[in-house]
Amino acid sequence: MRVMTFNCNGIRATARKGFFDWLAGQDIDIVCLQETKAHEEQLTDPIFFPAQFSTHTYFDAEKKGYAGTALFSKTEPAKLKKGLGFDIADTEGRYIQADYTELSVASLYLPSGSSSDERQARKMSFMQDYMKHMQRLRRQKREFIICADWNICHKEIDLKNWRSNQKNSGFLPEERSWLDQLYDKVGFVDAFREVNPAPEQYSWWSNRGQARANNVGWRLDYHVVSPGLKDKIISAEIYTTENFSDHAPVIIEYRI
Repeated sequence: MRVMTFNCNGIRATARKGFFDWLAGQDIDIVCLQETKAHEEQLTDPIFFPAQFSTHTYFDAEKKGYAGTALFSKTEPAKLKKGLGFDIADTEGRYIQADYTELSVASLYLPSGSSSDERQARKMSFMQDYMKHMQRLRRQKREFIICADWNICHKEIDLKNWRSNQKNSGFLPEERSWLDQLYDKVGFVDAFREVNPAPEQYSWWSNRGQARANNVGWRLDYHVVSPGLKDKIISAEIYTTENFSDHAPVIIEYRI
């Protein structure tokens, strides 16, 4: 099974850049999108409901042109859940979960805190609430793949200029410690790093300067999986041949 996560930074913008034409030629079973920035009623073109998928689920933010997630699946899920039960997630369309027989796959868009201290405090509040959710998931008797723009780099290997970013949102000690807790105490796994330990594997680049051309990036987009899937990860790739967004699609194949 091949699963993709991708922050499209505006689903209409990424469509104009050829994303859906590319997707039509890919063998991907589940697509998780973040930052769709559109209400579903604005997506009148059939391109936004790709024919190779039987399920197309959008969760819109109340504010138009902001946040939002989507999930496409070749197999019809037994159940779909939108929201997490707390305000930031539910009013901004930040979480969709598809439940299959013994597996759940989710699309999550964790807030950014880079624009102000207020936004960073809001991000940390979200993370506190979301950690409780992840702890609850570990108590369930099923496997989970959480596909997300986490807006956090975990280790120095995960961004090019780590020394100069230690006081910046996305690489703050408290954010990295949050991921330490998620992995080391709660027990989830960074699927990408299980099969790809190489440096300079980034999924986001600033639009300033020549960051993408010079691969001065950050790895912000992860598949975080329950430990029962650790040995079922076959391969992981970040697709960078074409530029559909300031992020790149992250595709992981599982033996499921």
